[in-house]
This record gives sequence, structure tokens and C-alpha cells, in this order.
Amino acid sequence: MKTKLIAPSLLSADFGNLQRDIEMLNRSQADWLHVDVMDGRFVPNISFGFPVMKTVQEHGTKFIDVHLMIVEPEKYIDEFIRLGADLISVHYETCTHLHRTIAQIQDGGAKAGIVLNPATPVLLLEDIISEVDLVLLMSVNPGFGGQKFIANTYKKIAETKDLILSNNSTALIQVDGGVNIDNAAKLFDAGADVLVAGNAVFSSEDPERTIELLKI
Repeated sequence: MKTKLIAPSLLSADFGNLQRDIEMLNRSQADWLHVDVMDGRFVPNISFGFPVMKTVQEHGTKFIDVHLMIVEPEKYIDEFIRLGADLISVHYETCTHLHRTIAQIQDGGAKAGIVLNPATPVLLLEDIISEVDLVLLMSVNPGFGGQKFIANTYKKIAETKDLILSNNSTALIQVDGGVNIDNAAKLFDAGADVLVAGNAVFSSEDPERTIELLKI
């Protein structure tokens, strides 16, 4: 899979015109559609669930990247896969039996990612890094869009890259939170493979051009 990917977050889309925004992303140079699912328990916000996911499945033509910011994600994984998820990422902080949850995702036919909150150390992934397809580093505390980027993320990218290489893992590194055209190139240079961008894309006067600039 090629790297230097852009995954616009539908959390920042106009939900009154969701089909329009998805079709815009279909036309654009975006690589993935990022779907943020929040339950109001693990994070202090509620986003959306299966009905919106069904709309993404019906209208989207890109790789569907689902980020579950929820407790007990294992209860919902199979349904998200049925509704078209190509990759499902779960939080290290919510999974008591992490290997089992990763295996559930992969056995269902999707790629599996593991997510770390900003204060969760990368070294905790040592026993799972060879089994996952992606590591998502949160560069803000999850729950709300539009937050300020946490600069320590650059250090965590380097640590994650070292862990991947030392364990012969093929996992990609994704970064989510505060990504914009001012820091995208630096994040890619630091070793990120996939950048999630929400407000930077959907608050832009020309979202398609913004996506192009994020990839430069």
C-alpha cells in the first residue's frame, strides 16, 4: 500500500449534505474516508453510528477507515465490517483483550489498527506491533475536532517507526488531530504514512485543493 495518504475525517463534514461531501471526497485526491465513532463514554462526545456508516458505504468509493473511540468495541466490529469498513482501529486504552480484538477485526476481513492517546507511551505496543496493520497516534485528546496539535507527536512518530522496524512490522503510522497544511509535510517527513484532516479540509473554501496541498 502506498504511503503519504490523506484521510479526511467525516466528523467535520456537513451532515445536512453528507452525500454531497462524500461525493466531493470521491472526486478529490483523498485516499481514505475517515469515520470517527464516539460513544460519550470513552470520550466526552457522541458522534454517529451505523446509519451514517451505511450512508458512507452507499456513496463512498474510497477505502473506509473506521476509528472506534468507544468502550467494548468488540461488540460492534462485525457490524462495521458488514457496513463496509476496510480498516478498523481500536484504542489500546479500551481493550482488555487486545490480541483477541485485533484478531476479530482481521478474521472478519478488515485491516486492524491500534490507537494511542497522547499520554499513552508507544512502548506498550511492543507485544502487538507485529500483528497490526496500522498505529494511529492521536495528536490531540480525542473527542472533539478543531483542537491544537500536540507537538510531542513528532517524537512519538519516531518511536513508533523504530518499534515497527525493530519488529519487522509492516504497520503504517497514522496521525489524527490538528493536522493542516502547515504541518502535514513535517509529519510525513517525520515518518507518518497517513494523515487524518477534518477541519482543515471541510472549513476550507476549496476542500479539494486543500487535500492536494496536504499531500505535497
